[in-house]
Amino acid sequence: MADHDDGELTIKAGGQELAGWTEVDIIRGVEVCPSLFHIAMTEKFAADSPSVVMAPGDPCVVSIGGEPVITGYVDRLIPQIRGKTQHWLAVEGRSKSQDMVDCSAEWPGGQIKGSSVLEIAKKLASVYKDLTVEGAVDTGPPLPQFNLTIGETAYSIIERLARFRKLLIYDLPNGNLTLAQAGKDKMGSGLKQGENIQDAQCEYSADQRFSVYEAFITATDTLFDIGDGGNLLAKETDDGIKRHRLRTMISEGGALGNDVAKQRAVWEKNRQAGRSQTMTATVDSWKDSGGKLWTPNASIPIDAPALKLPEGITWVISQVRFRRSLRDGTTADLVIMPKGAFEPEPIVLPGLNGLPGEIGTK
Repeated sequence: MADHDDGELTIKAGGQELAGWTEVDIIRGVEVCPSLFHIAMTEKFAADSPSVVMAPGDPCVVSIGGEPVITGYVDRLIPQIRGKTQHWLAVEGRSKSQDMVDCSAEWPGGQIKGSSVLEIAKKLASVYKDLTVEGAVDTGPPLPQFNLTIGETAYSIIERLARFRKLLIYDLPNGNLTLAQAGKDKMGSGLKQGENIQDAQCEYSADQRFSVYEAFITATDTLFDIGDGGNLLAKETDDGIKRHRLRTMISEGGALGNDVAKQRAVWEKNRQAGRSQTMTATVDSWKDSGGKLWTPNASIPIDAPALKLPEGITWVISQVRFRRSLRDGTTADLVIMPKGAFEPEPIVLPGLNGLPGEIGTK
């Protein structure tokens, strides 16, 4: 059981700071962007004298125990009637990074020259007030030139460039996007069977794994007499799959695509092996034993022998869902996987993969 107070959830919006929310659902994750929330409470005043003064589009900060978890905007205000006597009010919103996810990218002339991936990301974010992209990792040397595609969102552009540099992109509690490597943070404590785990399960799968991954130049060999020698670029094997199962990948974009195809074979093997092991757990607190909120992309030790997990295992939190309801109380749902599950997919970026010393893959 939790030995500390999770703290009150509050939302600051419309010049107010409101607490007393009895329904809470907040989702953050390394594969969830923007972060989002749904909160609700009983409406205490008559309809002609509302207790809440906020409107869709208002800036807001959602905090737990005074610590921000989402900084963004109110998307929807939903007054409700539940039965004959109950008036409720629900508020939904998302991180301020939503503007980069929803809106088309903007930059004068549509061409950015001599900028690193982080610098490009910051330039695309600069059209929005109080929004930027952070990154404490090396995002590589400047790219000679990058051209925007009309109508493409800023987030989709940054996501491609992040993959090119083998990085993840997701939003932070302050609403900014971040470029980061998998497992960059550590939780102060982990999950332990018989202590803070209420419900949990592990799923071990083999249906998306293959024994052999092959990268080819073309889909078929037109010169059968020389075998695969002229077409086969790379072969990777997964010793965890005991029967023959073949996955073939085709190179794209000529010689540069050949390099990416080789490394996609490695990526496909590692990612599918990582995603073949997934743990979902419901814990009895929004925080670890040290009082730190559960955080996406943080490494977490797991002690759950009943789930057939090896002793001393450490995986990475993919998603956190903070929940509170009258029925279930205060809980957090965690999705956790091995670090290899988050390895970014190699990508071909025309005009960039051929830079000296550059390749958008591992």
